[in-house]
Amino acid sequence: MNAEFVGLLGLYLAVLFVIAPFLGRYIRVAVEGGGGTGARFMTAWGRPLERGFYRLAGVNPDREMGWKQYAVSLLAFSALGVLVLYALQRLQGGLPLNPAGLPDISPDSAFNTAISFVSNTNWQGYSGEATMSYLTQMLALTVQNFVSAATGIAVLFALVRGLVRHQLSTIGNFWVDLVRITLYVLLPLSLLLAVALVGQGVIQNFDDYKVVQTIETVSYDNPRVDAVGTPLKDAQGVALTDPATASTQNIAMGPVASQEAIKLLGTNGGGFFNANSAHPFENPTALSNFLQMLAIFLIPAALCFTFGEMVGNRWQGVAILSAMTALFVVFAVITGHFEQQANLMLAQPGVDAVHSSLAPGGNMEGKESRFGISATALFAVVTTAASCGAVNGMHDSLTAMGGLSPMLLMQLGEVVFGGVGSGLYGMLAFAILAVFIAGLMIGRTPEYLGKKINAFDMKMIAVVILVTPLLVLTGTAIAVMTSAGQAGVLNPGVHGFSEILYALSSAGNNNGSAFAGLSANTPFYNVLLGLAMWFGRFAIIVAVLALAGSMATKRRIPAGPGTMPTTGPLFVVLLIGAVLLVGALTYVPALALGPVAEHLQP
Repeated sequence: MNAEFVGLLGLYLAVLFVIAPFLGRYIRVAVEGGGGTGARFMTAWGRPLERGFYRLAGVNPDREMGWKQYAVSLLAFSALGVLVLYALQRLQGGLPLNPAGLPDISPDSAFNTAISFVSNTNWQGYSGEATMSYLTQMLALTVQNFVSAATGIAVLFALVRGLVRHQLSTIGNFWVDLVRITLYVLLPLSLLLAVALVGQGVIQNFDDYKVVQTIETVSYDNPRVDAVGTPLKDAQGVALTDPATASTQNIAMGPVASQEAIKLLGTNGGGFFNANSAHPFENPTALSNFLQMLAIFLIPAALCFTFGEMVGNRWQGVAILSAMTALFVVFAVITGHFEQQANLMLAQPGVDAVHSSLAPGGNMEGKESRFGISATALFAVVTTAASCGAVNGMHDSLTAMGGLSPMLLMQLGEVVFGGVGSGLYGMLAFAILAVFIAGLMIGRTPEYLGKKINAFDMKMIAVVILVTPLLVLTGTAIAVMTSAGQAGVLNPGVHGFSEILYALSSAGNNNGSAFAGLSANTPFYNVLLGLAMWFGRFAIIVAVLALAGSMATKRRIPAGPGTMPTTGPLFVVLLIGAVLLVGALTYVPALALGPVAEHLQP
């Protein structure tokens, strides 16, 4: 780790923490109201639109829901989103705004993508510019980027209301939360970021794909295929090819900036292009790269201050944010350190000298030269600490321990900042677990924010914490034991195992990034990862809403001599310990078989 990485990390956190408190207060006002005349004025422009949406949908904004009705509304809305997104993909070939004439998406890929974007995972088993039309990118993917992010924030607000209210049976109105979060938070921020990205060179158009002349003619072997596109092989099983040359390149265009903005702000991660934020049309400059990293953490950090405002004690939010930041810095330092080490695979005669001249003391494999090692390593940690999945480099090319860090960040449950809404409600689950453990240690009934924690609450906490490890580890075991799962591994051995483990960790925790050395666009992986994404998102959401409903019905009790303070350093340390002990230790055996074993290989 060098001074460049330390400086970049320090600047990043400084800018983030300057903006987050102000945005946090605005989000509370936008969703909950109140805050004085000046605060309400900031959202006055949208009130007529908001009321129009309610009339159009037949929603009574003054009627609140219990947790079961809230959950049913959310699940029904999400299921409808899956159906609409699936239909748009399957009918893509006959729909407009398809200048490249791209065909319909296959059933298994459409199934996987529909669940992926509805669950805020945005895992992509396809190449975006070669698969999705402009209409599909906008009407299917970008729309879900907004509403899936709004859904996560809505669940957080429902949980916080449950903690704040006492002896009530309601936790808000899902439709009101969805509209307000989208209209007042996600849309304005996305517009500002999209304009800034366009200013940096991110494209935004509906042009036809451009055919350009290349500087040099490229020679390559073109595989022979039969009438249905199956590669032909000789008697020894070797693929048959014909020599070919190319002097032109087909460059995709499209409405990129509008999708890019919400992809980052909503911690979605689905790129317009296959190369994602490594593509110069998505992320052209060092400044755009910094803005993208900032956008990923912006709302998750701000929501900590929103939480403090809602519970009437901003230090409650600061304590949660402190635990997140401490964990993030540790993982960032680990990745930055190992990526600054030379790639041992290149330490061979005739290779090491060239490698050292290009990237002295560092692993440049899989990284864009316009970003370098520091910005790429930090981006990898940011996107996996948040539930984002956007990438500006090839995670498969990270060093063994450099790759372990992003993988473990996902396996912690996406709570180190995490996704918009989902990161904080996951961390609040760990906070309740922490005070429960502390209560057991002193023989006192545990309580959090004046609410006693009972057996039902702990059952819901167990669901929140244990669902994703069950999905990840079971899915990984199925993949490595079946021929269909093994068929997608291009790097046999421990690294191949790491690729499978990373893919299931990404899907089960709704991240969406990939090591990318795994050929996952197959019926087996599309179905397996699709199921992991669905249950990894919505099983947890239902448990969180049940917890919110339970908390709302309880009366508030005053703090006493035995009440554990939840705003000080002791609580922060206990919270970090709960995250590491419960989240990390679950995966130790699997990590030992993958990245740790790879690191120890000669």
